[in-house]
Formats: sequence, C-alpha cells, structure tokens
Amino acid sequence: MVSLDYSLGIQIINFLLLIWILNVLLYKPILGMIEKRKQRFAESEAEVKRLQQTVEEKMAAYEEKLRQAKAAALDEKNEIVRQGSEEAKAIIDAVRGQIPGMMEEFHKRMEGEIGSAKQVLAQQAQGLSVEIAEKVLGRSIR
Repeated sequence: MVSLDYSLGIQIINFLLLIWILNVLLYKPILGMIEKRKQRFAESEAEVKRLQQTVEEKMAAYEEKLRQAKAAALDEKNEIVRQGSEEAKAIIDAVRGQIPGMMEEFHKRMEGEIGSAKQVLAQQAQGLSVEIAEKVLGRSIR
C-alpha cells in the first residue's frame, strides 16, 4: 500500500521542479531551434518562389523580345524582297524601253551593210560580166 505522508508532497514538488528544469533547459531551446528552422525553410521557400517568378518574368520578356526580333526580321526580309522586285521591274522596263532603239539601230546597220554588200556585188558583177564577155568574144572590151 501507498501511504500518504510528507514523502508524497516531496515527490510532487520534485516532479514539478524536474518538469520546470527540463522545460527551461531542454524543451524551450529545442522548440526554439525547431521554430527557427521552420522560419528558415519558410524564408527559403519564399525566396525560391520569388526567384522562380523572376526567372519566369525574364523568360517571358526574352520570348517577347525574340518574337519581336523575328517579326522585325521577317518584315525587313519582305521589304528587301519587295525592293528587289521593284528594282528588277525598273531594270526590265528600262531595257524594254531600249529595245526599240536598239532594233532601229540594228536595222540601220543592217541596211548599211546590205547597201555596201550590194555595191561590192555590183562592182564584182560588172567585172565578171566584162571578163565573161571578153572570154566569149575572145577580145578585149575595154
């Protein structure tokens, strides 16, 4: 049997004193460290989220700049192609404008060459006809 005497009161006081000492020396420092760890994890998590959001914003800005650069390059390419086609059309039109003049000049040169060829042939024909007549007649006609 358990007797209820003064030793029970000492045991209760001893137990309460032990709880208070353990609370001051062991539980509160461990709970403080656990709380600090939770705070560091929360801060780290917040920092990770902030950095991730910054990276996402920068990626979105980069992709937008890349899209704009591609659009600008495409516009510039189209402009260059358009200018090239306009220049080619202008050159073709200029050459087409020169063709009648070149044809006229060609016809004039051809007519001149035909005229000079006729003169040469007429002279040679006259000389040949005199030679043929001399040979046929057997005497000199000149």
